[in-house]
Amino acid sequence: MAFTTLRGASSGLLAVLKKGPRLRRRRNAAPAAKPAQTPAAANTIASLAPLTEIIRHYIEPKDIERVKEAYRFADQAHLGQFRASGEPYISHPIAVTEICAGWKLDAESLMAALLHDVMEDQGVAKQELAERFGADVAEIVDGLSKLHRLEFASKAEQQAESFRKMLLAMARDVRVILIKLADRLHNMRTLGAVSPEKRRRIARETLEIYTPIAHRLGLNALFRELQDLCFQAIYPNRYRVLHKALMAARGNRREVLSKINDAVAAALPAAGIEAEITGREKSLYSIYKKMCEQKKSFSDVLDIYGFRIIVHTLPECYLALGTLHQLYRPVPGKFKDYIAIPKINGYQSLHTTLIGPYGTPVEFQFRTHDMDHVAEEGVASHWLYKDSNVSLNDLQKRTHQWLQSLLDIQSQTGDSGEFLEHVKVDLFPDAVYVFTPRGKIISLPRGATPVDFAYAIHTDIGNQAVAAKINGEFGPLRTELKSGDTVDIITSSASRPSAQWLNYVRTGRARSEIRHYLRTVKYEESVAFGRRLLQQAFNQLNLPYPDDDDPEWEKLAKGSGAQSRDEILADIGLGKRLAAVVARRFAPENALVATTAAVFDEISSTTATPILIHGNEGQAVQLAPCCGPLPGDDIIGGIRLGHGLVVHMAECSVAQRQRAREPERWITVAWDTKTARHLTTRLDVTVLNERGVLGRLAAEVTDADSNILHLTMQDDPGSTTVLHLTLQVDSRKHLAQVIRSIRHVPQVKKIVRVKG
Repeated sequence: MAFTTLRGASSGLLAVLKKGPRLRRRRNAAPAAKPAQTPAAANTIASLAPLTEIIRHYIEPKDIERVKEAYRFADQAHLGQFRASGEPYISHPIAVTEICAGWKLDAESLMAALLHDVMEDQGVAKQELAERFGADVAEIVDGLSKLHRLEFASKAEQQAESFRKMLLAMARDVRVILIKLADRLHNMRTLGAVSPEKRRRIARETLEIYTPIAHRLGLNALFRELQDLCFQAIYPNRYRVLHKALMAARGNRREVLSKINDAVAAALPAAGIEAEITGREKSLYSIYKKMCEQKKSFSDVLDIYGFRIIVHTLPECYLALGTLHQLYRPVPGKFKDYIAIPKINGYQSLHTTLIGPYGTPVEFQFRTHDMDHVAEEGVASHWLYKDSNVSLNDLQKRTHQWLQSLLDIQSQTGDSGEFLEHVKVDLFPDAVYVFTPRGKIISLPRGATPVDFAYAIHTDIGNQAVAAKINGEFGPLRTELKSGDTVDIITSSASRPSAQWLNYVRTGRARSEIRHYLRTVKYEESVAFGRRLLQQAFNQLNLPYPDDDDPEWEKLAKGSGAQSRDEILADIGLGKRLAAVVARRFAPENALVATTAAVFDEISSTTATPILIHGNEGQAVQLAPCCGPLPGDDIIGGIRLGHGLVVHMAECSVAQRQRAREPERWITVAWDTKTARHLTTRLDVTVLNERGVLGRLAAEVTDADSNILHLTMQDDPGSTTVLHLTLQVDSRKHLAQVIRSIRHVPQVKKIVRVKG
């Protein structure tokens, strides 16, 4: 019985190389001292012969010469550099290249694999690589190189920026990530010589980032091997115990599996099906994960072993399935058709679990030879070429769309950590499959909502979503979608993304688009409001507002760490800078009476012309929810760091406490003659507990041309109830009309406006 291993595994030279980590040597550093060698390592001679034997079957002779030239260059560059175990460092690039050759990558990929560390470790310039080996090879190597020579605030920031650079290079050329995965695979195979702490750190990084990427690209054989290697490095004792238990179980079930194999081998030919039958064994990590998730012991995990049935044609997959369903009883709910609806990484197979002899459940997978090839090697089975004339299969199209989404996310995200966070969201292997109204299948991460679906269709649909129909019925935008749902998004040109959506979206694209919109709109509103505040400060100083090209702007930006004039204005609008202090920078020295910034700010804040408030300025100016100020109320404004201007009622207790702590952040504001409609305020209404009172109250509010946005209630001792209403009104005068209408309800005993 055969059990699958990773195709293209290193052979020849690698079989005799001892394993160990890479040693880093920076440019101009002295060669690393050669460590004491074991006899095996001492007798090892770095050779290209095994690699040449692999590639001569599919690479042209002239390209083989180019690969050999890259080897000679890399060998010279790494001369005097050794791994911790003692073998020459060049053995690592050769091992990585052999793995890539097993995937049958092209000559440029093999050259880049041989050269992948020369820029990072040895300081070889990108230009030099481009001149000797071509621009494509240089670009791939550059995408693989980390950013050791740049200064970062933290290790986490450096790691995030390295991942961002690598993933963006991968989006332009998928060969970057294939080589990177081969590099990480060899490093994981050779972790033996590093400290346990470093071993666990590298393994966790691999499990968190590289393993999901391998799964996302359909490299399932690599995915399983990386998982087991990470499991062994992070939990060596658990791995050892579980491995021992698996070996014992394999011996105990040999008779059962042999009996099933014989029965299947007889049943399929009898049905006219020629098939290849192979045994398959769950990886140790998947067994461990199942034990943890389902809180089972090893003896309770029964479906450890299974069979893979590989046939010639797609119809034979279903025919073989039916044949075995007649042979053994299927387990209800355990049939999955990944041929009709492939997994998000292109995987196709039929899965079913059958009850074999002695009541043992056994999983069977049915697929064609082509499906098996794609299932094991994914996008590496035929990676994406830049040639637009090459027709793309479904896997390539999905991969291309995902890689393009990385570029889309990057364009909306400036911070490396945020970019990595978005990408991690999209690396979850589980997915749900939902349908558009026209029947197109959209794959989304498990837990996705209609908002994720809307952004998966188009950014504008996501930005303007107001409601969703799920299977023909209206549902909230936060509804968790299930496989098979048909989703129709209702849009409105007046709708805008809400910050609340970030609490329940699951895809990186949706999250980055929402944040980008909120950030952009808030920035533009903050610039406009900051200009108004600064204009007020200049009026107070009796100075003309400076032109946009005034050189003082540039001097001010350089001196304060800002990038532009608009950034200074945005900082003022967001409360990060005080307008009076900025204005004073433009004033002649003899024009200022105040001697200190504190005195100046106090004078300007008490005598400044009030800022006029409309009520619909957006995120730069917010009406405080604690008191709900309305046109007609006396108001004051506080600059809240990072949030802009927050407008309170003058009598609001919250505002009074904050003003006492930071008086310099409060400015004079007043209502404009034209103000926004449908502002919110709150009322507490005490009513008698009688039937129909709520309906009558709501009718009176509607008759007064108002709307109840939110309602909660609180029982009082006795026969009354307090209703907490959030209403939409246009002004203080309108609110008075609403209150008069509510008093028409006989059961209303008391009405109080909430003021902080």
